[in-house]
Order: sequence, then structure tokens, then C-alpha cells
Amino acid sequence: QVQLVESGGGLVQPGGSLRLSCAASGSILGIYTMSWYRQRELVASIQRSGTTNYADSVKGRFTISRDNAKNTVYLQMNSLKPEDTAVYLCNADIRASTDILPTNYWGQGTQVTVSS
Repeated sequence: QVQLVESGGGLVQPGGSLRLSCAASGSILGIYTMSWYRQRELVASIQRSGTTNYADSVKGRFTISRDNAKNTVYLQMNSLKPEDTAVYLCNADIRASTDILPTNYWGQGTQVTVSS
């Protein structure tokens, strides 16, 4: 019943910006670390406390944030480059209300294309 749904992807020119969102839904007791991936690369992660981590390739250009009340994580992407083109996947460790053990979930992904 727990799902992650991404949105906000699209086509943008180099130097442009996009804001990705990932909303968790279902009967949720708690959400721990939330992350964004592209291909096999961890782009950014954010802990429940707000502590963040970024890949060197996006540091200074991307900002990850979360709204715990809305069960949502965001990725603000600025100064986009063609090499940022990828399917961006949302990932989260979530404890459902019916479970005693947290489970790792993946969204379906949202396409980001940076091209002139």
C-alpha cells in the first residue's frame, strides 16, 4: 500500500532549473532516510534530522530538502548540464503502520533531459 510517486521532470536547456518532488503515500508510521538516484549513482540524500549528503558532481548546484509533515522530499536542480540527463529515482526507508521493520521503497522515476 505504501508508494513513492515522483513528479517535476521534463526537458530543459543547459543552465536551466527543475524542481523534483517525491511524495510517499499509504499507512505510514515513519520515514527515515530519503534519497534521489540517477542510474546507479546516489545524487543526494537527507536524513530525518535534516542532515544532507551530495554527490560531488552536483554539489553547489542541487539542493535536497524534505517536509516531514507532507511525507515529501524535493530536489531543486539549478545550472543543469547535459550530463545531468537521466531518469531520477526516489528512494526511502519507510516503516508502514502494519510492520515492525522498515522497508526500502523505490519510485517509478521521472525523466530529466537537459538539451539545447
